[in-house]
Amino acid sequence: MPNWLNEFLYVLALSKKTQWAIILGCFFFVGIHLLGWYMLENFELHGPAKGVQDVIAQKMARKYDKVALIALLSFWVLAYKCYQKDKKRLW
Repeated sequence: MPNWLNEFLYVLALSKKTQWAIILGCFFFVGIHLLGWYMLENFELHGPAKGVQDVIAQKMARKYDKVALIALLSFWVLAYKCYQKDKKRLW
């Protein structure tokens, strides 16, 4: 195994903050997607707004997707920062 991979796995194994950031990022990404799907599953408009129901649902779904992606990326950035800090501490 390459030396850099051993180093990465060693620091990752000892860095609880990095592990939690990765786990929480994945958890919130899936959770926000499921919440968006649940909220838009029975989305229905009445009256004259019924014609734009699909358009509004698609726009709201895109917003949920963006929020989920931002949450995932922000947790990845946090994990990277924690990894760098623990790498300096361990080496």
